[in-house]
Amino acid sequence: MPSRRDFLQQAAAGLATLAIQHQALAAARTYTNPVYAGQFPDPFVLRHQGRYYAFGTTGSGRTTDGRIFTLLTSTNLVDWKSAGGALTPPVGAEGAEFWAPEVVYHKGTFYMYYSMGGGAIGAAVGHRLHVATSTKPEGPYQQVALLDVPDSKFTIDAHPYQDTDGTWYLFYARDFIDSDHGYRPGTGLAVDRLLDMTRLAGESRTVMRARHDWTVFEKNRTMPLYDNRTFPEWHTLEGPFVRKHAGKYYCFYSGANFLTTRYGVDFCVADSILGPYSDAGAGKGARVLHAVPGHVRGPGHHSHVLSPDGKTEYLIYHAWNEAMTERQLCIDRLTWTAQGPRCLGPTYTPQPLPT
Repeated sequence: MPSRRDFLQQAAAGLATLAIQHQALAAARTYTNPVYAGQFPDPFVLRHQGRYYAFGTTGSGRTTDGRIFTLLTSTNLVDWKSAGGALTPPVGAEGAEFWAPEVVYHKGTFYMYYSMGGGAIGAAVGHRLHVATSTKPEGPYQQVALLDVPDSKFTIDAHPYQDTDGTWYLFYARDFIDSDHGYRPGTGLAVDRLLDMTRLAGESRTVMRARHDWTVFEKNRTMPLYDNRTFPEWHTLEGPFVRKHAGKYYCFYSGANFLTTRYGVDFCVADSILGPYSDAGAGKGARVLHAVPGHVRGPGHHSHVLSPDGKTEYLIYHAWNEAMTERQLCIDRLTWTAQGPRCLGPTYTPQPLPT
């Protein structure tokens, strides 16, 4: 008859074997992009208390529960479940377009930042930034404030960022119609300090403007917002997302026309949150994430989030399906190299499941 000591040793060995088998099983599990096959443009993922919440653009449409912004939930970044919509339609916003939601948690409240415009309510004023609040990450969110940038008729893609000293900033994309200092007319990036979570300081500073050929959106583009003026070239930098790494501030962005093979994610970098930012090395095309001919088109408008164990950084982005009828939710790992940040993607074959 085995002794108590032998029994305990056998039990410990059995548990160790089970742990190894469990790790091997987890390592064997894979995912393949897209991780959500439905329409999900401009994805943002919030990680809160062990659960992921993904918010996606609905444009002028509504979710099945009559709300704005598609909401998905997951525990592993791969298996997503529909959770309806996130934002209660504001009064008087019938026919408006709602784009690019991002959510942060601060002192017991969830704040959602997004743009609204066009349609019946904004044909003459373009897009404006707004903020909504909720006591729960899934909402429903209620619009509470306009975050206006008075000198811009088209302001989109709000990205709230809290610096290490606790100060909050709002990065966003806006139009510039001049060509001063060699920059190209088009949508560029700016930043302003937040006085609180619903008020801008009114101290906007330019982060980065277009100056490279690859970021052109459209040539000979006529712009109704600017008295039907036709621009020989109209460029686009959009979807800012900020990360601090090794003491420097990296402002990631998507560039070019989202319908083209040139569209992808690049970055600029600064020593200070307010800049000046440099995009040295960005002249030949998107360096962080870009199309794969024959497999992936239009990867971009991303956010960043950590894997379930809190160790691995992932880019959450959209890319077109083969028929180019839907922009779908994709994920891939981000790595930091001597040349700067690079995404290990976009992938279209099986990849190890996030741990």
